[in-house]
Amino acid sequence: MLFRLPSEEELTDHKLNEFIAKHDAECAFRFKYLKDAYETDYQIFHQKPKPDYKPDNRIAVNFAKYMVDTFNGFFIGNPIKISVDDASDHIKNYVEFLDQYNDQDDNNAELSKICCIYGKGYEMYYVDELGNIGITYLTPFDAFMIYDDSVLCRERYFVRLYMDSNNVLHGSVSDETKVRWFTQKGKLIWEEEEKIHGFDGIPASEYVENKERTSIFEPAMSMIDAYNKAISEKANDVDYFADAYMKVLGAKLDEGDLEHIRDNRIINLGEDAEDVIVDFLQKPDGDATQENLIDRLEKLIFHICMVANISDENFGTSSGIAMKYKLQGMSNLAKTKERKFTSGMNRRYKLIFSNPVSGMKEDDWVKLHYHFTPNIPSNVLEESQIAGNLDGIVSQETQLGVLSVVDNVQNEMDKIEKEQEKAKVDPVMTQMFGGAGDGQSGVLEKPGNRGKEA
Repeated sequence: MLFRLPSEEELTDHKLNEFIAKHDAECAFRFKYLKDAYETDYQIFHQKPKPDYKPDNRIAVNFAKYMVDTFNGFFIGNPIKISVDDASDHIKNYVEFLDQYNDQDDNNAELSKICCIYGKGYEMYYVDELGNIGITYLTPFDAFMIYDDSVLCRERYFVRLYMDSNNVLHGSVSDETKVRWFTQKGKLIWEEEEKIHGFDGIPASEYVENKERTSIFEPAMSMIDAYNKAISEKANDVDYFADAYMKVLGAKLDEGDLEHIRDNRIINLGEDAEDVIVDFLQKPDGDATQENLIDRLEKLIFHICMVANISDENFGTSSGIAMKYKLQGMSNLAKTKERKFTSGMNRRYKLIFSNPVSGMKEDDWVKLHYHFTPNIPSNVLEESQIAGNLDGIVSQETQLGVLSVVDNVQNEMDKIEKEQEKAKVDPVMTQMFGGAGDGQSGVLEKPGNRGKEA
């Protein structure tokens, strides 16, 4: 749900209360449903209890958590790498400080998980008590963005909400210049103090999983509920067959005989018991139908959500190209999310660099480039061979970007440059680098190149 307010219309108390009511409704009926699914609180646990004499197992298989954690690990298990188009280290050093100061790798991972669960999440920016820029993430329960009604869908207001210990709603509203705080007690009571936030725009960003803002497991929720019901009934049938009723036809047993049979598990009905039938009362066996349904639902859940079932026993035995085909659907999802995440990060650094506290020029954010590396098993030998074969064809930065063992390409290039400088004056290093001190790269050589000229 998008909250829209025409650009010529101001945010009045009446309109804000209307937006808060709509937000509460979406939280209660949609976001709570998705949150419960991730936390293994499914509909199967809230169904009407069966009579005491019937088995009543309640089993839930948490596909939602499995898919969120699997896809989130695939998408952002390897931290996002940031490179800078700048000869000086000024921008790079500040971005590194900003990210470390805010534990941004963890923030990015949590924000990505929030988007997987709810379809969207928020990031808020502020200046802390030490005068540094802070970054924090928020779930859709905690905030919402108000846009204008134009085709560009520009941000107009950011509303953050929270409940205190007395269950009273508090919040803040940020526009392009300032932040105001309020308390809801029947009506909105505004604090007199306002604060200039210093950012050139709304100090928050909305990150989305996709254009439709749908959760990664939301399309399969009906199938997950059906799977939980089917496997619970399967467990009920197992209990039923374990406690099946015994029938004795053609003989009258007294209470003592019944107790003796139950305790000793022995049946002896005498010599003239030819017409006596003793067996167990069983209902028709639907095991094959149940198993087919459970298998079909499990396959459809992963198929519709496009997340690979990496726990499947046949997955790990696949060849390299076959594994890539199995991961193709998840790779497509990751590429879509990568573009959405890049858009959010562009807004993040654009806003941060616009604040005088950062000490950056407002347009320095365009020099930042983000590199996403899927978290899949890597063949380092194969990567090094590819990087070596690229020598002389592409830049050193592109060469190093091929290697999954290199976390920060720019830092690695700086280390290589320092080693080459040292090799020029150190004869031992010169010998180790094979002539790097004479101006040759000696960094990523093609396989078999060493010793050819010798």
